[in-house]
Amino acid sequence: MTAPATTGLPVVVIGAGPVGLAAAAHLEDRGLDFLVLEAGPHAGAATRDWAHVRLFSRWGEVVDPAAEKLLAPTGWVKPDDASYPTGGDWAELYLQPLADVLGDRVRFGARVTGVSRTGRDRIVDADRDTQPFVIHIEATDAREERLFARAVIDASGTWSTPGPAGGSGLPALGENAAADRITYRVPDLKDPAVRSRYAGKRTAVIGSGASAFTTLAYLADLAKAEDGAGTKAVWILRRGISGSTFGGGEADQLPARGALGLAAKAAVDGGYADAVTGFRTDAFERDGEGRLVLVGEDGRRLGAVDEVIVLTGFRPDLASLNELRLRLDERLQAPVELAPLIDPNQHSCGTVYPHGQAELSHPEKDVYLVGMKSYGRAPTFLAVTGYEQVRSIAAHLAGDHEAAERVELTLPETGVCGGAGLFDEPEAAEQSGGGCCAAPATLTIGAAPASSGGC
Repeated sequence: MTAPATTGLPVVVIGAGPVGLAAAAHLEDRGLDFLVLEAGPHAGAATRDWAHVRLFSRWGEVVDPAAEKLLAPTGWVKPDDASYPTGGDWAELYLQPLADVLGDRVRFGARVTGVSRTGRDRIVDADRDTQPFVIHIEATDAREERLFARAVIDASGTWSTPGPAGGSGLPALGENAAADRITYRVPDLKDPAVRSRYAGKRTAVIGSGASAFTTLAYLADLAKAEDGAGTKAVWILRRGISGSTFGGGEADQLPARGALGLAAKAAVDGGYADAVTGFRTDAFERDGEGRLVLVGEDGRRLGAVDEVIVLTGFRPDLASLNELRLRLDERLQAPVELAPLIDPNQHSCGTVYPHGQAELSHPEKDVYLVGMKSYGRAPTFLAVTGYEQVRSIAAHLAGDHEAAERVELTLPETGVCGGAGLFDEPEAAEQSGGGCCAAPATLTIGAAPASSGGC
């Protein structure tokens, strides 16, 4: 394999979600050549998976300034800054138009299967930093290709790898066998088929973040509807309930995020959800009617449920980056300089210091994880955080180091402080794309939900 000279090669961005497309917009603004590779058929493919979920960030907080600058000459009309988009709105009204403006520099149906240095696996030191990156992709027709790049920005998110129900971080015994009754996404109860799955049923909801709050509120609304009589949620938390369990409420600087926690609290207080605390799922068993019985690590057995919704967060898929020299925190799987800023064991107020290329750098020069993927298993990611990340990285790649180091973002606080108790499991997005949010969210709920993205 003869590699081309690094000079003149594009920056490759992995993922056409909110943060990946923002990276492209900033690279364009800096006059840098780039190519965005997206595994899905559309912009915001992961975001579209939670199209029914409303972000808890407003439109004014989820449109990147460089992207808006690109869209303005096309006649694009920005939605009302004060309104809250759904994931579907975000994808259709912003992400897809942005991808359309970028044209053939966004390639769909191109799944990245591996990234390395040309002629250098992760062991080889010699001339490593002078070699271009080589990127293996698989197209939708299973055709394999090889591309070269001067730098790589991975904004592929964590949506494809949700956490399991098992309290150990591994699937609970019987979890895979019970796949017909388990989902790892916030259900769209406006879809008749999905609605009938949960209407009048007893559903376990495992998790304590924005996605769980959203689901509890949805199920409570279903229980109040004519077709939802008998609907009941069993909310399973790995820790106890404290004053911070439901978030910041009216003190949250993102009002819709605070309202989301209050809606979940109302579902519990109203009797639509029973909370089971201190329960770490060890196994799923079937009763005589085929329903699921959850067994805890402490031997407790819960009453049988018809369905289970597992919302225990997401984790990064790092397999395609295995030949690169990444420096990741051993707990969060986030860049080591970023990890202390976002560790839920240490932070509970949402006060993550804005950060950029310096905190996101690795021993492997010019490779960056951004967006939800940069947070590894940590929660509370906001889209604006990702936009600031890629602004800084684009400035650095363009040689504008002063701009790369400058902070251009102030983040809202949750209004809740109190140590590690705020977060039970790492959650959140979208979201890939990322993200997100749900108002479900700006954590990307599913990023939650968001996806990739954040919100």
